[in-house]
Amino acid sequence: MDLNLHLVRYLVTVVDEGHFGRAAASLFVSGPALSKQIRTLERKLGVELLDRSARPVVPTEAGRRFLQEARDALVAAERAVAAVEAYRRDAQGTLRLGFMSAATGTHTRRILDHLERAGTGVTVQLVQLPWHEQASAVRDRGVDAALVRPPIADPSGLQLDVVREEHRVVALPADHRLATRSSVVLADLDGEPHATDDRSDEQWVRWWACDPRPSGVPVRYGPAVHTMDELLEVVAGGEAIAITGSSVVDSYRHPEVVFVPVADVAPCPISLCTRDDTRSSLITALRRAVRAVRQETAADGPLRPRAGSGPT
Repeated sequence: MDLNLHLVRYLVTVVDEGHFGRAAASLFVSGPALSKQIRTLERKLGVELLDRSARPVVPTEAGRRFLQEARDALVAAERAVAAVEAYRRDAQGTLRLGFMSAATGTHTRRILDHLERAGTGVTVQLVQLPWHEQASAVRDRGVDAALVRPPIADPSGLQLDVVREEHRVVALPADHRLATRSSVVLADLDGEPHATDDRSDEQWVRWWACDPRPSGVPVRYGPAVHTMDELLEVVAGGEAIAITGSSVVDSYRHPEVVFVPVADVAPCPISLCTRDDTRSSLITALRRAVRAVRQETAADGPLRPRAGSGPT
């Protein structure tokens, strides 16, 4: 039989939501229509895929076995479509460049300026990415390239070209005991709850929290945040602190948050992430621009917080 991926996507959504009504709402179809489509898939396969008596709805044993392979089929189909879209963009001279919050600023502007001066004719579309998708969006061809920060949990198939390094700072409530310091060391932060992110890889969270600490004191984690704005609100409320890159200081402001340099941690590289198997002339031009910008800024050393970047 031919596998209808449209029906497979419906099944996956029901399982992920655990409820036909919520799945129907997310798919923008009616509940009866969704149920009918799932029944159609089950008839074609000759087995029941869902245990409808369970709350939440769960797959049967046959459904679990089917979904193990079917999810991979959906991912492969999405990558195939993305590959064609990437080819079309390449033919049109358009490049999608992903970035995370505060990872652009002067870094991106210099790269784009260099592309323009070189007469490449490349049109760049900037796409903001969630923290946990900074590398996977490149691998899955959602974007052609991205400006990323470490750590990259799975760098296989990717090429990383360093654009610039920046010092790390800690975001503190304005009334924090360390807020007036010119700098701190990690030992000063021992015992302070650090903001976390329950959508990102644990390696990412621990790297930014500098966990484990040289002192051996376990890092305590506070609320989960998913955006820089959420992070600043958590810090301002005194619920947690957060170590981040110094470029954040220029990109974000909060009247109740200060940023203090952390003196004893290594600088954080900002890198251009591309697929290492790409044959795109646009990516070649982008990598060339990154190398040029890297050479121009090498003498400056790691990007430091600007003077007066305490209370914002």
